[in-house]
Amino acid sequence: MSAESGSSKFVEIENDTFRNSVGTMDETGKRKWVFPRKPKGKYTNYRNYASYLMLAIFFGLPFVKINGNPFLLINLIDRRFFILGQPFYLQDFFILALGAVTSVIFVMLFTVVFGRIFCGWLCPQTLFMEMVFRKIEYWIEGDRNKQMKLDRQEWDAEKIRKRLLKWSAFAFISLTIAHFMFMYIVGYKEVFRIMAEGPEHHSMKFLVMLFFTMTFYFVFAWLREQVCTLVCPYGRLQGVLIDKQTINVYYDFKRGEGRSKWRNNEDRKAEGKGDCIDCHQCVVVCPTGIDIRNGQQLECVNCTACIDACDEVMEKVGLPKGLVRYATEAEIENQETFKFTSRMKVTTVFLALLIGFLGFLMYDRGSMEAKFIKPAGSTFFIKDGKITNTFIYTLLNKSNEKKILTIKVLTPAHAEINYFGSEKIILKGDEILKGNINITFPEEDIQFSKQNMVIGVFDEKGEMLDSFDTTFEGPFKLML
Repeated sequence: MSAESGSSKFVEIENDTFRNSVGTMDETGKRKWVFPRKPKGKYTNYRNYASYLMLAIFFGLPFVKINGNPFLLINLIDRRFFILGQPFYLQDFFILALGAVTSVIFVMLFTVVFGRIFCGWLCPQTLFMEMVFRKIEYWIEGDRNKQMKLDRQEWDAEKIRKRLLKWSAFAFISLTIAHFMFMYIVGYKEVFRIMAEGPEHHSMKFLVMLFFTMTFYFVFAWLREQVCTLVCPYGRLQGVLIDKQTINVYYDFKRGEGRSKWRNNEDRKAEGKGDCIDCHQCVVVCPTGIDIRNGQQLECVNCTACIDACDEVMEKVGLPKGLVRYATEAEIENQETFKFTSRMKVTTVFLALLIGFLGFLMYDRGSMEAKFIKPAGSTFFIKDGKITNTFIYTLLNKSNEKKILTIKVLTPAHAEINYFGSEKIILKGDEILKGNINITFPEEDIQFSKQNMVIGVFDEKGEMLDSFDTTFEGPFKLML
């Protein structure tokens, strides 16, 4: 099979160790434990900086408040939702649904153009696995060769000590992550209160916390890269979204084939050899155990470890860097330099518009929601030439500020409103209030048995906060 047939096709590899094998599975279907070499290089440094920022955001956001509201809180049990400090209620579910649909469209378009950059740089699974748990593993057990030696080693004092230390550290970090995840559900104050009072007073919440801890421990101590290669639906989705114009981590097969071990003082080009010296450093550094030289694979998470490993080797042997790099398959096949194409520009602009649309949905909700519903089975009554309807109002204050409200009928004119209580309605922040009002019109003003009516809710400054369209019922009139 020739290299010109495309990087998506498999190429023969001389070393039997790497032939005909999926990254984390051998020929018999049994799992192969991946011992990746500790990466280093430019992209690794960038990913470290990005991970520090993401970890700081994850552990810091539960304590951040905007206008007195949590930055992010998803409490399904108590039906309390805050996103970017904005409260969301069941009445706002349609906004969250539209936001979810917009997010799916965003992910699909982003993947079509930029591939799996999210997987390698921003995904929580990759973030915690590679930047937290894997680093602890390197610190306790050493790099790839030492880990493999320890794995083959008998259960002596050294292996027991290192494994117990690693498992204990993993358990502690899993417990810490579980506590912070719980803060995004009930808030940090509630978590601290539960911790102070102990599991005997909060047995159910303690069991939930224990379940989360065991789940995180199982994922990061045993399941590991299998989450990316077998569980995550995004990895499966990208198989139908990526094409030859998608940016991904690619091996330049036209420049690299045919592969041959490095020999000093040889003219590789004159001998028909490619730049790949078949050192397998791009393979041993891969956290999912694949060979990037076999073309684009579903197991590749675009972590760039192979780029740094290959660039390091190329620099040592005096060959140009970029044998493995961010590129599109079309660039590799046509040997072109990277260009930010018109498709990429248009898609990027559209993605920015989607983000703006999401922001608009979240913030353009108003600070008040009002509903005026007629009680079931109620009707109108006439007295002294006036028609009266009774309405049940529901007012929801979506802000943190106390509001003093009044109700007015906008259309038709000449309405009278009789309150069951004070004409000024006091509504605290984040409060729902229900009550009754009677609305009365002169009989001659009601022309239809069901007259369209608009009711507005105003604050003490006279600004209308919300309006509601309903109908006013009256006697049937025969129009001549």
